[in-house]
Amino acid sequence: MLDQVADLIREVAATEVLPRFRHLADDEIKQKAPGDLVTIADQESERALTRGLTALLPGSTVVGEEAVAADPRVLDRLGDGGDVWIVDPVDGTNNFAAGKTPFCVMVALVRDGEPTASWILDVVGDHMTLAEAGSGAYRDGVRVKTRTDDPGAGALRGVVARHYLPHHLREVAEAHTHLFADVTNGHHCAGYEYPAVALDDQQFVLFWRILPWDHVPGSLIVREAGGTVLHLDGTPYKPTDSERGMLVAANDDMWHTVRDTLFPDPSIL
Repeated sequence: MLDQVADLIREVAATEVLPRFRHLADDEIKQKAPGDLVTIADQESERALTRGLTALLPGSTVVGEEAVAADPRVLDRLGDGGDVWIVDPVDGTNNFAAGKTPFCVMVALVRDGEPTASWILDVVGDHMTLAEAGSGAYRDGVRVKTRTDDPGAGALRGVVARHYLPHHLREVAEAHTHLFADVTNGHHCAGYEYPAVALDDQQFVLFWRILPWDHVPGSLIVREAGGTVLHLDGTPYKPTDSERGMLVAANDDMWHTVRDTLFPDPSIL
């Protein structure tokens, strides 16, 4: 099924997403909430993926970003057990709508509450990163593994996604970012950030808002590549979680280095 889903994602990206890149009419871009856009590409991509995924796995259900936006009760399917597809039809919609990259199409399969497989397609770059629980992570068919060393904070590059961080945590984190080699706000595309950790383009990412379509696909990829994905308090991340922050790092030692450097007083977490 890994190859079948990958082929479906590529087909949908080629027919519903890429042809609309830099060709959106004004009435094909709408605002769901302040600063949160949706385009016709998001809507049509999700419809096509929903049809294709449920055909591949009869009896499965879908939790898609746009379906949840229309009816928040759809999110409850993640707690119902069985086979549930999580779909982000265009991850990085604001980039896409502005005619910029990166943006991706992301899918994950959750079985009885546990992620079992995930796919991230970099649409413009045409790179497919995928993972299957217990079988590793792959980029364009080549297995990828995170680095295993911890050279210390001063040698690490990463992302602190500040926008949704609570004010008190943002202030503390910003006071310590100078201790790293480089810290940015990220690319506004989780589908870019997770594979970048697996590929050692960066070594960590800190998120706060963790909606399932943004984070279930990438978190499985990083874990299967050897990385660590935990809440800031060190507890495991689950697909039904939506807050409390999450730190992604290339390995466990590095995770603790980053967390303890950004937040030297754990009592604030």
